[in-house]
Amino acid sequence: MAVAETQLYAKVANKHRSKSPSVLLESLLAKGFPAHIAQKALAATGQKTIEEAAKCFYYGRLQPRKEKLHSHCNDPSLDDPIPQEYALYLCPTGCFYNRLQEFWKESKRQQATRAAVGLVGEGCSSSVFFQCEDQKVELLYNILKQIVNNFSQKFPQTISLSLHSSTSYLGFFISDSHANILKEIAVAFSSEASALADCHVKPCLKQLHLTLAHKFCPHHQKTLEQLAKCINPGETCQWVAALYSRDMRFVHYQTLRALFQYKPQNIDELMMNAGDFIYVDPTQQSDVSEGWVIGTSHRTGCRGFLPENYTERANESDTEYAFVPGSKFVTQSANEPNVKLNGEVHNPVMSRSVTNILSLQNAALRRGVLVMRHGERVDQVFGKSWLQQCLTADGKYYRADLNFPPTLPKRKDSMKHFEQDPPLSCCGIFQSRLIGEALLDQEVAVSYVYSSPALRCVQTAHLVLQGLKLDQKVKIRVEPGLFEWTKWEANKAIPNFMTLTELTEASYKIDTSYRSNIPLSSLVPSESYEDYVSRSSAAIKQIVTACPNKGVILIVGHGSSLASFTRPLIGLPAKDSSDFAQVVRKIPSLGMCFCEELKEGNKWQMVNPPVKTLTHGANAAFNWRNGIVED
Repeated sequence: MAVAETQLYAKVANKHRSKSPSVLLESLLAKGFPAHIAQKALAATGQKTIEEAAKCFYYGRLQPRKEKLHSHCNDPSLDDPIPQEYALYLCPTGCFYNRLQEFWKESKRQQATRAAVGLVGEGCSSSVFFQCEDQKVELLYNILKQIVNNFSQKFPQTISLSLHSSTSYLGFFISDSHANILKEIAVAFSSEASALADCHVKPCLKQLHLTLAHKFCPHHQKTLEQLAKCINPGETCQWVAALYSRDMRFVHYQTLRALFQYKPQNIDELMMNAGDFIYVDPTQQSDVSEGWVIGTSHRTGCRGFLPENYTERANESDTEYAFVPGSKFVTQSANEPNVKLNGEVHNPVMSRSVTNILSLQNAALRRGVLVMRHGERVDQVFGKSWLQQCLTADGKYYRADLNFPPTLPKRKDSMKHFEQDPPLSCCGIFQSRLIGEALLDQEVAVSYVYSSPALRCVQTAHLVLQGLKLDQKVKIRVEPGLFEWTKWEANKAIPNFMTLTELTEASYKIDTSYRSNIPLSSLVPSESYEDYVSRSSAAIKQIVTACPNKGVILIVGHGSSLASFTRPLIGLPAKDSSDFAQVVRKIPSLGMCFCEELKEGNKWQMVNPPVKTLTHGANAAFNWRNGIVED
């Protein structure tokens, strides 16, 4: 256990105080539940019913907001005395909230995962987080309900919101007159919570705001502003006072969301279901094997190792639990034409305006650049000596394993050059064609295809075109400038690539009329990182200039290509060489980045790729003799 966590346990262990048990607590105690567990269960389920609290004890605590039962039977922290932390928020609901949801959905789609990391948007915070012991949480809920009732007549009919934007923040500021009333509510709650529940609550007396996005890349500001201007802050809204709780042990942790189920292969690994939230301490990852992280499951409370590529970054607020006492502050704009659809207030005028803006934005997009790493290469599976495993005594190729390619393309010089310029494995062939089919399903219009001269890249480009059903229409432009950082070549020499003639004779659809921007002869072994960055920047700029027509430019390169080609395109500086190497190591086969061009100013922005990632597990070689017929 970390020193800080040990101190935290010691600090709260002696703070429990007795109080008269509530009806719910009495019922749980009568059923034989330990007092501290019963209180923890009631706090975790929002003091709702005996049945839910009992299920919480037996099967797990309710996940915040989503009302799903989770199994905490093996949770080592079930008996911990550490209380939850709470904060008071004022949250919008109804039609206005629907517009906020539209904004977050579209901004996440356009700005990709990183831009969505800072989204909060749940409401206006009226207090900073404070602690409350489990046995006093019911008092806290009753206090909030009473405060809401006391201020229901004083609450303004409309809350004046004004849009504020900077290079790292976007949101609505509340006017001073209305903010003062909200601050009065916060102060009243703070005073009552201190007197009745012994909670030290510090009300927020600074500028109150409703956050749309923060900590985004500066070049995303303009797009986010355009989306935010679609939101009418005067729209019908019911404001709800809610307490949000979080586990104070994981306040400074990163939150990951599981994309897939993972069943542990070893005793120290963590069981995950798709959608699970995992807390990860960045300071504890230095000794963890590459591709793995160690984390704690929000669902089960258990801790262990998990594969990082099975997860994505989540919002920290996703694991916070909201308790709403049941009272709402109602604001109504008298001039709004409201229509009720499926029991929900809906404004057709606003929906049309959002749709129109998004249509205008999509119309402004002229071109796209899809940068893709090649598929699985054969030496990635069988090692650098793969060719020795599948050559007969007289030097002929044979398929020693089903993951070796069925045949090798013919080349005039020695077959041994394949060792430095390896082909795709059979799985890599399947992967590449599958990605092409997925792009076809998404109606991605590829107009140009560029490839590194490496055979694995040319093969990937060819198979993606096959999946797109464009292999007879679009030809591959082989560009030596797209080759990876030559310092990473094992033999410290530029590989002897197949010639354009050899590639064409092997039935790859090569554009033999294309003249490369960076000739093969200009590639030098063990180039510096600065030279590689300069070469990559020049290559992508020349490619974009040479492809003026609308449509997607597909670039098939290497793991290093994703950062070295897209960052200069969207105006970001090159990463430090050590950081760059760390990023590249985590890029899987057929990992991709997608950039779209905005019509105004000839600028580019990175957005989500048009297709999902491709994830699969390893499959080791099997000898039926071992363990089956032999002891």
